[in-house]
Amino acid sequence: MIMSSLPLGAPAPAESPAQAPILAPVLAIESSCDDTACAILAPDGTILAETVLSQSGHIPFGGVVPEIAARAHLAALPGLVCQTLDAAGLPAGALGAVAASTGPGLIGGLIVGAGVGKGLAVALGRPFIAVNHIEAHALTARLPGLVPGGAPFPYLLLLVSGGHCQCIAVEGVGHYRKLGGTIDDAAGEAFDKVAKMLGLGWPGGPAVEALAREGDPAPWPLPRPLHGRPGCDFSFSGLKTAVAQKLAPYDNGALPRAVAAGIAASFQDAVADIVGDRVVHALDMMPDATLLVAAGGVAANSALRARLDALAQARGLPFAAPPLRLCTDNAVMVGWAAIETMRARLALGLPPVDDLDLLPRPRWPLDQMASRFDATAA
Repeated sequence: MIMSSLPLGAPAPAESPAQAPILAPVLAIESSCDDTACAILAPDGTILAETVLSQSGHIPFGGVVPEIAARAHLAALPGLVCQTLDAAGLPAGALGAVAASTGPGLIGGLIVGAGVGKGLAVALGRPFIAVNHIEAHALTARLPGLVPGGAPFPYLLLLVSGGHCQCIAVEGVGHYRKLGGTIDDAAGEAFDKVAKMLGLGWPGGPAVEALAREGDPAPWPLPRPLHGRPGCDFSFSGLKTAVAQKLAPYDNGALPRAVAAGIAASFQDAVADIVGDRVVHALDMMPDATLLVAAGGVAANSALRARLDALAQARGLPFAAPPLRLCTDNAVMVGWAAIETMRARLALGLPPVDDLDLLPRPRWPLDQMASRFDATAA
């Protein structure tokens, strides 16, 4: 369906088949949840074009409905690919490779995005690179220009989003160690649930942050689950329950705005305290870290960023977080992860990745990515 409307054009010149994918632009697709996104990156990581469509059909349900998301991706992606190529001023034939998030995420959306990406790759005779969505977040800090002087390995990644809350040692492309993660809710999930309790809209993170600016947290103390415990696992379920208990006396009556704002501020402070404490423990577990990086949708929260920046400075480390538009799900990070993967394989003398046979998967542990750099498996 896409192929008939794409300006295929002539293929880009290349010095050799092994170099071709990284001597020409990469088109990337992100569809792992409820944002449909495309981007085109030059081989050096320069963003030539990026487009994102955020779905609104989930708002009445207060959360993402997988079937609605998959249908919306299917309806949007063909036009979005063409729009992105037009914005970059490129025919599809100028592409060197096509990449798409292939896991983890909502399986329906992943099937759509990977299917469109594979179809385009086959039509153009280009490699298809299946990108691990978490790895894409992990490598975003290495986009050219984001960190002054670059982001050398190893560094500590705090991934905080609607579905994930993890501390990850990023030791190289394809080489990651999970140091700790949530044992119940993710941070973004907790923000969404508290926002719902406070009568705010979805997604909850921006709404809670905006309301918290008006509030005094002091009258509404909340617990800090796992604070001070060894390791760097997270827990937010008890915090969510504590918020519900603060709101219980108001039953279903109108909640005074001052009360709602105070609880929002207290909740946000508690999340920042919990995350800060867990990150300090993670840095203790990773003494060779050169940088602290935050990524994921919750990394857009200004209070959390300020807390992480302060504790990084106390450790004598730089702190980096992507621009707000690159914190949430986006295709720029997908394209950059594909470029990093192709470069790393080329440096090892391995052929370009071609993942046409790799199936989308709702779970894709990061520790499986190292197999891409195993010469015996190439």
